[in-house]
Amino acid sequence: MLATCKEVRPVGNLLELRSVTKIFRYGLFGFGFKAVDGVSLALEDKPLILTIAGESGSGKTTLARIILGFHVPDSGEVLYKGRNVHRLQSGDIKWFRREVQAVFQDPYSSFNPLRKVYSYLHETAVNIASVDKREADGYIDTVLKAVGLSLDKVINKYPHEFSGGELQRVAIARALLTRPRLIIADEPVSMLDASLRINIVNMFKEFKERYGIAFIYITHDLSTAYYISDEIAIMYRGSVVEHGPVEKVLIEPLHPYTQTLMESIPMPEPKARERWLKTIKLSGVIEEKEFIAGGCKYASRCPYASKKCFEKPPQDIVVGDRVVKCWLYSEQKT
Repeated sequence: MLATCKEVRPVGNLLELRSVTKIFRYGLFGFGFKAVDGVSLALEDKPLILTIAGESGSGKTTLARIILGFHVPDSGEVLYKGRNVHRLQSGDIKWFRREVQAVFQDPYSSFNPLRKVYSYLHETAVNIASVDKREADGYIDTVLKAVGLSLDKVINKYPHEFSGGELQRVAIARALLTRPRLIIADEPVSMLDASLRINIVNMFKEFKERYGIAFIYITHDLSTAYYISDEIAIMYRGSVVEHGPVEKVLIEPLHPYTQTLMESIPMPEPKARERWLKTIKLSGVIEEKEFIAGGCKYASRCPYASKKCFEKPPQDIVVGDRVVKCWLYSEQKT
C-alpha cells in the first residue's frame, strides 16, 4: 500500500540549488550561452507544489534535468536532503531514484512501443521500490487505482493502445510506485486536451495532501500554475527573476517580465491578443542577444530600464516574502 505521510518533521530544505549554471556550446568556435544562469532555489521539506514557469527557451527543462542528475552543472550545486546529487555513490543513486521521480511532457516517449507497459511497472516496483515479487501485482494494482486505472486494464497493453491521458496516468503511477518524496513534472499536461488537464493537476494536489509528496511543476501555463501551486519561480533566459507565493507573484507581480507575462495571456479581446502576439514576435527576434547580455537580460524589452540595467546584472533582492532580480527594488528594505 502507498504510505500516507503523517510524520511530523522539522521544516528544513528538501532540495536546494546553489548558484547553478549550465552552459551549452554550439558553432565552429564553441560559442556558449548560459541555458541556466546562477539559479538559487530552496524547496522546504514539507508537502508543497513549486511551479517553475516561463516561456519556451527560459531554461525550465534544462533546470529540471539538472535536478534529476541528467545534466551536470558547469558550476553550482544541487543538494537533495543535504547530499550533492551529482556526487552520489552507486548505493546512493538507487536511493535518489527512489526518492525523486519524474513525469515528462510526452508519455509516449517515456515507454518503448515494443514493450508492454506492465513490464515497466513491475520492474520499477521490484528493482527500485524493493517490493517482493509475490506482492508486486497487488501493489501495482493499488497504485494504478490511485490514478483511476487498474492492473486488469493495463497488464496486456502496449503504449499505443492507451489514449494520451491514460498513458500519462500510467506514467504518474510508475512514479508513485517508489513512494517518492519529490516528483518533478515537466510540462505534464501540455500535450493533453484541455478537458484532461484538470484531472492530472487535481491528482498532483491530491497526492500532495494524501501522501505528503512535494512537486516541482514545470509549465508555461500560468492558469494551471495558479490553480495548483503554493510557490512559483518565474524564469527568463536562464535566470529566476521572481520567486514567492503563487498568489502574490501572479496577482501582484513585481518583476517587469512577470507583469508582461500576466498582461500577455491570450484573451478574446483583440487588444489583448495583439499584445500577446507582439510579445511572442519580439521574444524570437532578440532571444540570442538577451542570453549573452552583460546587464539585465530583460533590459531591451523593459519599459523601466535605466543605464544601470544594461551595464550590470541585477542581484537577487528580497522584497517581503519574495525574491526579485531587478534593480527597481534595490533601494527597498529587505
